[in-house]
Amino acid sequence: MSKAKATTIKDALARWEEKMGEKAAEATTVMLFSQIPPIDKMDATLSKLVNCEKLSLSTNCIEKIANLNGLKNLRILSLGRNNIKNFNGLEAVGDSVEQLWISYNLIEKLKGIHVMKKLQVLYMSNNLVKEWGEFGKLADLPCLVDLLFVGNPLEEKCSAEGTWQDEASKRLPKLKKIDGITVVKTEEDEED
Repeated sequence: MSKAKATTIKDALARWEEKMGEKAAEATTVMLFSQIPPIDKMDATLSKLVNCEKLSLSTNCIEKIANLNGLKNLRILSLGRNNIKNFNGLEAVGDSVEQLWISYNLIEKLKGIHVMKKLQVLYMSNNLVKEWGEFGKLADLPCLVDLLFVGNPLEEKCSAEGTWQDEASKRLPKLKKIDGITVVKTEEDEED
């Protein structure tokens, strides 16, 4: 049995334009999630999305973040439910993206996340992060206030011990929300 050929970004955009009746290059929101067959590569065709503020490529088979160079207006990037293993490739949008939705992937190491200078919201539940050393790299994100981290081995282990919320908010004191729960600061926290 032969494997179905993956959908290319070019084909997905052509289908999207036909369905939406607008040009992808002019659109501010482009949704290419759940393509059949799935997209497996973020190819150079993405660079024509110059006005795009929200791009969804969730629920595909993408393994690498790539070709975001032309997307200078991108504020929300949705890459959940793919096969992404790391944050390489985000450099091009590091100064614009405010929300990164990357839950249900295969991310174990957070190397490269530091390029996200404006990132406020990071949804990365159900990945493979298991060490505090990796989690600590999130402290390099000056604007991060909302983190979804549930379902990572680190969170599961600490939740079983009953220490997750306290430990995570201690290591990332700027967070206002962890796993959908508002972080409550005590007076002694604020004096530190």
